[in-house]
Amino acid sequence: MPYYTTLVVFGILILASAIRILKEYERGVVFRLGRLVGAKGPGIIFLIPLVDKMVKVSLRTVVMDVPPQDVITKDNVSVQVNAVLYFRVLDPARSVVEVENFLFATSQLAQTTLRSVVGQVELDELLMERDKINARLQEIIDSHSDPWGIKVSMVEVKHIDLPEEMKRAMAKQAEAERERRAKIIAADGEFQASHQLTEAAKIIDANPSALQLRFLQTLVEIAAEKNSTTIFPVPIDLFEPFMTHMQKREKTKEQEK
Repeated sequence: MPYYTTLVVFGILILASAIRILKEYERGVVFRLGRLVGAKGPGIIFLIPLVDKMVKVSLRTVVMDVPPQDVITKDNVSVQVNAVLYFRVLDPARSVVEVENFLFATSQLAQTTLRSVVGQVELDELLMERDKINARLQEIIDSHSDPWGIKVSMVEVKHIDLPEEMKRAMAKQAEAERERRAKIIAADGEFQASHQLTEAAKIIDANPSALQLRFLQTLVEIAAEKNSTTIFPVPIDLFEPFMTHMQKREKTKEQEK
């Protein structure tokens, strides 16, 4: 009886070691006596005890954070840049056979590529053309990881840490740019106003009555201010008849003398 019990327990252990259950997003890379058999799954798979060995590989997208890298840009500015990498395994067999640890290998490849690409661009390009740099990183990393059965879907530069001196210089540059735009806008406004005043002067010169209307409008605006002292501008033309009359009288007196 103990002999049969031992056989039953041994059989159960062998059966348990021969059966594997893989989830939908998992694949099992099977080696038989050291030789690659292939990738199996998902669901229930059967292994030959003591002969087959299985390595489980996940097919889900991996989100990997690329640590901050100290980089000197093309225009000799020292910056710290980090990124995030999105990739997934397309060929489980190659991800196990072609590279020892595809997660570590992909991380190191992303770090070295990030330093290389950022070192080839200037700071302004790094700040303003981030989409172009992301596409270049994705293309380079994907081409190098393709023999491992890895597909890099996206690379995004997350943060660019600048030195304090560069931040102050950029702040001064931005302030100067705003002042330049403000001066240009003010000058453009003066230019347009001068054109409008020129046109208004032509209209008033062609219609003298318009000047009188403008004069009355100015009086209304002054009265609305409720000032204690009101100054009325009087056109010099109003005094011209009196001045002409005075000149005639003086000439008449000189002739009589």
